[in-house]
Amino acid sequence: MKNFKFRIHDNNYNVKIVSQEGNEIDLEVNGTSYTVKMKEEIKKTKTPTLVRSASKRPAEPLKVNPSSSKTKIVAPIPGTVLSIDVKVGDTLKVGDRMLVLEAMKMENNIVCEKAGTITALNISVGQQVLQDEVMIELQ
Repeated sequence: MKNFKFRIHDNNYNVKIVSQEGNEIDLEVNGTSYTVKMKEEIKKTKTPTLVRSASKRPAEPLKVNPSSSKTKIVAPIPGTVLSIDVKVGDTLKVGDRMLVLEAMKMENNIVCEKAGTITALNISVGQQVLQDEVMIELQ
């Protein structure tokens, strides 16, 4: 396990700890084996673990109001806009990719969840967006 060198009254001692169970330690001093019993048990150190509590509110999916004439596409998470696949005036159907948002070194495709025509683009390539920031408006 561990090796130690001691110098006591001009005498050198090489101590090797062979094993340790509870409060008994087997060791060798200059090649001679000894078993030593400690007064108190040696406490084992534990590595602390971080315990996180579960989120109090569940993740909410992007909600689109089907009766509304205008739909706002918001950023689901903070990130950087890598590419924009649409422009003002484009007509989209459900499932069409609108943009790619990079967050935590992952590329996330933002797709259309309601068919419509793009009326406004509030973002540009390379722009950083915050969560719930309006990126695209549909009608």
